[in-house]
Amino acid sequence: MQAEMKSRYRMFQRQGGVFYWQDNQTKQQGSLFTKDRHAAEKLLHAKNEAFEQPILNLALARTYASAHDPKMPTRTWRDVMAEMASHGKPSTQERCARAMNSRSLDSIREKTLLATTSDDLLCVMRAGRNATNHYLRRLHNLAVNLGWLAWPILAKKAWPKLITARRRAVTPEEHARVLASEKNTERRAFYELLWETGCSQSDAANLRAEDIDWRKRVLVYRRMKLGEDSQPAQLTIGTRLLELLSRLPSSGKLFPTICRTSSNDRSAEFRRRCRVAGIEGISLHSYRHAWAQRAKSAGYPQRFAQAALGHSSRAVHEAYARDAIVVCPPLEAYENSEPQNLVAIPMTPAVAEHLRQTAAS
Repeated sequence: MQAEMKSRYRMFQRQGGVFYWQDNQTKQQGSLFTKDRHAAEKLLHAKNEAFEQPILNLALARTYASAHDPKMPTRTWRDVMAEMASHGKPSTQERCARAMNSRSLDSIREKTLLATTSDDLLCVMRAGRNATNHYLRRLHNLAVNLGWLAWPILAKKAWPKLITARRRAVTPEEHARVLASEKNTERRAFYELLWETGCSQSDAANLRAEDIDWRKRVLVYRRMKLGEDSQPAQLTIGTRLLELLSRLPSSGKLFPTICRTSSNDRSAEFRRRCRVAGIEGISLHSYRHAWAQRAKSAGYPQRFAQAALGHSSRAVHEAYARDAIVVCPPLEAYENSEPQNLVAIPMTPAVAEHLRQTAAS
């Protein structure tokens, strides 16, 4: 405390009689614009007082805070980062831990929460990119919610707007080019399944033959992201999907090789495939956008599309399907129509043989 309250500025006089000040820390100097010692001492005292008052206020704040929470005066942003990296599922924790190691956060990593100002946070955001802005908001809000910060350092409206990357869907032409350039049978079937179901790559890679109800012709699975307690996605198997599933293993994993690879490896392989096919701007996740947009364009009920993709939020689903082109049919076509019964799904000889074999086993 005494070290902190040591005078920041000292005074000296140069030839000619004019008094000057010097910063004892930075060695910066400046004129006090007077030859009168008494006036110069008053000006110097004002400069030191302006510097010491914030330090005194901070020291008082630490004293009061330590009575409420003994760790509060010494808690740093590193502690908040460690706490954030412990939340969520293992995959979420791993992703968050990588983000916390970003060099753009180094400037506040060892800084105590009580000594952090809005300028500190703004400097971090200017030094980083969109991801830095996102994670810094989360760190700040977590510290406030845990009571480690008595009040927000930056008000909600003061945070710079997040600029999210525009993700687009895979077009039918691009999907056809991907399949045409892919020589591996399992990967080609994997991309076909993503196109027909809109599954996430992790959900699709871990599908099992036991997830298929051949009698009801329904594909049932739980999203890995939501956990075992979530409602399962149930998708009626159409003609194209039926044809595809009949070519996959009848027991165990549908994609035995792909399921053993990580999501990063699957994404990297798809990027290589896109380069070969001369396609830019898409990823495996673009298949989910494609399915949502196709569903919206075809007039597929939104509640069904949300259930198929595992979206509980209408806003999230609409973001996936926002670029869909919808041509509305005339109202009279609905006013004069009657409910139609479901049409039976036609089966090819190969599918019929597969169903007979499955029923026999």
